Amino acid sequence: MATVLHLTGPILRGPEDVVPEAWVVGGRLTYERPSAPGAEVTTIDGWVVPGYVDAHCHVGLDRHGAVDAETSERQASTDRDNGTLLIRDAGSPADTRWIDERDDLPKIIRAGRHIARPKRYIRNFAHEVEPEQLVGRVRAEARAGDGWVKLVGDWIDRGVGDLAPCWPREVLTEAIAAAHEEGARVTAHCFGEESLRDFAAAGTDCIEHATGLQDDTIAAFAAQGIDIVPTLVNIETFPAIAEPAREKFPDYHRHMLDLHERRFVTVAAAHEAGVPVWVGTDAGGALPHGLAAQEMALLARAGMTPTQAVGAATWGAREWLGRPGLDEGEDADLVVLDADPREDVTVCGVPRRIVLRGRVVA
Repeated sequence: MATVLHLTGPILRGPEDVVPEAWVVGGRLTYERPSAPGAEVTTIDGWVVPGYVDAHCHVGLDRHGAVDAETSERQASTDRDNGTLLIRDAGSPADTRWIDERDDLPKIIRAGRHIARPKRYIRNFAHEVEPEQLVGRVRAEARAGDGWVKLVGDWIDRGVGDLAPCWPREVLTEAIAAAHEEGARVTAHCFGEESLRDFAAAGTDCIEHATGLQDDTIAAFAAQGIDIVPTLVNIETFPAIAEPAREKFPDYHRHMLDLHERRFVTVAAAHEAGVPVWVGTDAGGALPHGLAAQEMALLARAGMTPTQAVGAATWGAREWLGRPGLDEGEDADLVVLDADPREDVTVCGVPRRIVLRGRVVA
């Protein structure tokens, strides 16, 4: 016997696009009352939003490198059970293509594997290449991913004793152009100030963390339409990351604490200037999965309205990534909430129901 879900709504297809009800038939969303004689109809009450997007999430990775399929499944399931139904996997050394065959796990957009300089990033995470090898590696990862490439833009340089850019600007420019030729967009891990100037000049599409944004780079990002994924839940850990370096690398220690201290002001200034801001958690390295709602709440602390913070993880993020939201005939990937998240973003942290590909999964 066929099962039909009746969503009594309201259905939030966008910040102002609200309809009273919808149905799920054969796993697809429809706004036309179905004629399904003999079908079992299940009614679900509540405010409906598109399934959350975590735009910086690492399935298949933990703090030591690649993990096995069982661990990857547990990571993806945790995201799903907290409402994240679409992931942009911002770099993973594990092959997670098998997840695409699982109807009960989130959909993933992959960025291939991180690309870093030798000994300038976390061990076992990245392809480590010298500048003269960057363009070739970018082309390979563009072909291996789902339209994204992930670079490591800066990291601690032990010779300098502080954060420093990883790549010469002219090499970055050539590498980003190569990614674009391959049909991929480029994003990059950047904590400090100088790497952001290099990536903006080189024509990047997106930056992760972006804690070093200042007036000049904010203006450049806004003018060029460069997106940022601040990962504020990760930036919360900067003091702990910096503490072991307090004695040996005091400049790095102070720098990281300063970036942490001004994190909300930085994101607020970027948002106010018109820089697009999206939800991402950096789950899978040192952080647990399932934190998208916490990131929404932190973006609200950084000056976004609840509606904007929710949009950064739902209808807006899906449009940015080229994936459907609550559109007629599309897969029913949605979260049902107890109240209007445009009034109180914290309700996103306690979903009433989660529906993936038309099936209630949590």
